[in-house]
Amino acid sequence: MRGKFDCRAWLVTSAAIASIGLSAQAQVPAQDSRNVDLPGTNTHMPLPEFRTLQDWEKRKEFLRQQILTSAGLSPLPEKTPLHAQVFGKLEEKDYTIEKVLIETMPGFYLGGNLYRPRNGQAKHPGILNPHGHWQYGRLENEPIFSGPSVGISLARQGYVVFAYDLVGYNDTTQVPHKFGTPEQQLWSFGPLAMQLWDSIRALDFLASLSDVDVTHLGGTGPSGGATQLFLLAAVDDRLQFSSPVNMVSAIMQGGDLCENAPGLRIGTSNVEFAAMFAPKPMLLVSANGDWTRNVPREEYPAIRRIYDLYGKGDQVDVVQFTAPHNFNESSREAVYRFFAKLHPGLSDPHELVEHDISVPMLQQVLALSNRTLPPNALDFDGVFREWKATEQANTEKTDLAFLRNRLSLTLSIEIPEKVIADLHGQSIVLSRPSRQDRVPGIWIPGKGKTAIVVDPNGSAAALDSSVVNRLRKEHRPILLLDAFQTGAAKAPRYEQTLHFLTFNVADDAARVQDIVTAIVYSGHNDKTSQDIDLFATGDAALWATFASALSPLKVSLHAENLPKLASDADYLAHFNVPGIQSAGGIAIAQRLVRAQ
Repeated sequence: MRGKFDCRAWLVTSAAIASIGLSAQAQVPAQDSRNVDLPGTNTHMPLPEFRTLQDWEKRKEFLRQQILTSAGLSPLPEKTPLHAQVFGKLEEKDYTIEKVLIETMPGFYLGGNLYRPRNGQAKHPGILNPHGHWQYGRLENEPIFSGPSVGISLARQGYVVFAYDLVGYNDTTQVPHKFGTPEQQLWSFGPLAMQLWDSIRALDFLASLSDVDVTHLGGTGPSGGATQLFLLAAVDDRLQFSSPVNMVSAIMQGGDLCENAPGLRIGTSNVEFAAMFAPKPMLLVSANGDWTRNVPREEYPAIRRIYDLYGKGDQVDVVQFTAPHNFNESSREAVYRFFAKLHPGLSDPHELVEHDISVPMLQQVLALSNRTLPPNALDFDGVFREWKATEQANTEKTDLAFLRNRLSLTLSIEIPEKVIADLHGQSIVLSRPSRQDRVPGIWIPGKGKTAIVVDPNGSAAALDSSVVNRLRKEHRPILLLDAFQTGAAKAPRYEQTLHFLTFNVADDAARVQDIVTAIVYSGHNDKTSQDIDLFATGDAALWATFASALSPLKVSLHAENLPKLASDADYLAHFNVPGIQSAGGIAIAQRLVRAQ
């Protein structure tokens, strides 16, 4: 695993902040991009472009943290004993198949099958094989996809293969495949999160086997399984070779809940996620009859350019077949040939073509056929309770720098390098040129330390407040803010896209961003002051508290009528941001404010 991300390297320095201000070239946009530019699953995403390896490595580490944070796996939970059960061996002349149950977290069991070669060697490369959204999951056996054919063929070629379930499939049904209520989202509890953790633990299991060479671990999987594969590869360095099949695309990011956790793809796409495997060997398999139709011309060249930054452009390759969405025999055999080139002498060339596949009956390979889960197995509510307990325990173990960075990632906060302002009399609009957003408000000039005032109903509602009346008598400069979708910032929004929160921030997170933007602008505008006064009431006091916790400048926070956030229902009513409970919520924000 890589080391922890240092948020100090991400935060803007005081010297950088001093350069932020008005720009003669940049203009405030006519519309807030957050109302009109709403990317979704089927948006054509921009391709990654990086000038230097250093730029890419910095981006890569940020993306790794974004993935882990969106999955509620930051920091990674304790790896409790797997209590692996391997049983029910089926023996063939040149391979074996076994049933597997592993306990990926206390009380939760992942099912799968282990395919092993019978070639007399002591050690073999290991391959993880997550499946896609076919009816029988890892055990589907149709021309378009045959999970057993993958396992049997790779075992014959000399690999140990662990094919495991997505949640809700086959033997792994303590939770359904589709879940994620607003309450559960507060805790980052969803199928993607559980599957990513299952994949990490599946790799732990594979690496623990005495007949597996831990220096040669790889993976292949189609469709939704490919999503699991490249997300695993993005956060776990142990995979050394990979072939994601018919999923890496700039025009479709995965339509299932298990591929779309809130916050996962804000400002990014699967193309960047796949590129994070560079410079290790990877084969992109694509089809001209699905969303990977452009891969040879569009996504592959973009990924190869990142490989070229390492001087390893020859380590990534692409094939495309005339076929619908699939992991058919032709696609599978392309993967076999690619893996064989990486392991010269391992496989008999005859075995790189599928032949004589004898697929067992389901009852012979289902881990829970005529078998029950262990007595400690939890029901769905119990799994959720265990997940929450783990999230809470992880918050108590981490330091302030880590907590600040995780909270920032949860809220998708940017410390802007530039803030521009359009000022006409007392009307002001702030904008981050990098995001083309709009933050309107009222500007009252004065002398002394700047005061930012935020009311949940907008600047007009704050104008006649006792706080503003007092500040005006003191002749202070005052910035009254219309945070996102409040007051003058209320605006029509285009129809929200599929898996909206995977690609776009929640409203309350956008409001925190607007206050951070205003703090940065005010810090530049008032160079004589060492800090900013921030006044807020009601729900706006919550936004202001989180903004103060993440501010690059010292803020004197004056919060009134702060709503009580004692339960999930309170958060849903007053500060509804997915993952906020996993990030420690208001308690961590207040702790960070006190530590300023």
